[in-house]
Amino acid sequence: MSARLLRRMASLLVLPVLVGGLLFSHPLPADAASGGRIGGGSFRSAPSGPRGYGGGGYSGGGGRSYGGGGYYGGGGYSGRGGYGGGGLGFPFIVPIFGFGGGMFGLLVLMAVVGLLINAFRGAGSALPSSGGGSLASVAADGPVTIAQLQVGLLSSARDLQADLRRLASSADTSSSEGLQRVLQETSLSLLRNPDLWVYANLEEGQVPFLSAESTFNRLSVQERSKLSRELTVNVAGSRSAGSSALQAGSSDATSDYIAITLLVASRRRLDLKGSTSADDLRDSLQKLGAVGSEDLIALEVIWQPEGAGEVLSTEELLTAYPQLQHL
Repeated sequence: MSARLLRRMASLLVLPVLVGGLLFSHPLPADAASGGRIGGGSFRSAPSGPRGYGGGGYSGGGGRSYGGGGYYGGGGYSGRGGYGGGGLGFPFIVPIFGFGGGMFGLLVLMAVVGLLINAFRGAGSALPSSGGGSLASVAADGPVTIAQLQVGLLSSARDLQADLRRLASSADTSSSEGLQRVLQETSLSLLRNPDLWVYANLEEGQVPFLSAESTFNRLSVQERSKLSRELTVNVAGSRSAGSSALQAGSSDATSDYIAITLLVASRRRLDLKGSTSADDLRDSLQKLGAVGSEDLIALEVIWQPEGAGEVLSTEELLTAYPQLQHL
C-alpha cells in the first residue's frame, strides 16, 4: 500500500473525529436569556484588488498563533508541537481538543476540508471554475480574516444596552458604510466602559474566500443559539421585533453580567493583540473600530440579556461562553 493511499485513509479517519469534537464541545444552558442582534454584509463581491492567496493563520485569545497551509495547495500545519510539512496529518486533532472546539476549531476544520478536497482531486483540479471564470480569478478572492470577540461586562453597563438598542433603531445595515458605523459605535461603547470589563475572549483566523461565508454563518448561528429569543433585530436593512410578550429593556438589577459578541469578516488581516489583559482588549477594540467600510465584508453584533428585567448569572455566562478568560 502506497504512502499516498495511507495518508488519504488517515485523512478520512480524522475528519469524523474533528466534526464530533466540534458538535459536542459546548452544551448550552437550558435557560438562556433573550438577546439583540445587529448585522449584515455580503460575500458576493470580490475584494477591491487582486491579492495572492497564501496560507492563513489562526490565533486564540491567549496570543498563541498557528500557521496553516494554503487551501489551494498541499500546505502543512505548524502548531504547539511544531508539526509541519505537506498534506494533512494527525496533528490537526491537537488544536481541536486543546481549545474545546470553539471558533478556532471551526477555522481549522475548514482548512482540513480544503486539504481533503485537494488530496482527492489533485493539485490541478482542486477547485473547478464556474460560470466561465478562471481559477486564477477565484484565487484572487481571499483569504478572508474572521475575528470573534466576546466580552462579559458587569450588568451595571445598562447604558451600553440602551446604546445598542438605539443603534439598532437607526443603523443602515444594508450598506457597508452603515455596517462600519455599527462596528465603530459598538467598539466605542465598549471602550468607554473599561471599568466594567470582567471577562473577554478573542479569536482570529483566515479562511479561503469561497468558504468564508459558510464559516461566518456557522459562527453566527452558534452565537445566536445561545439566546432564548431575539427581541431587538436589525439585519441587512430589515428591522423586526421578536414575537414574544417579553419586551426589550435593561437587565434586572440583580443580573451579574451582560455579554456582547462582535463577529467581523474583513478583507485584510486585522493583527489583533488578543484579550488576555485590559490593555490588549483596548488595543483590539481600537483596531476593530478602525476597520474601513471597503474592507468590512460582514458584521454581527449579538448581546444578551435584552429583555426587561432579565438576568445573566455568572454560571450562565461561563456556560454559554466557556472560552472567556478573566481579565
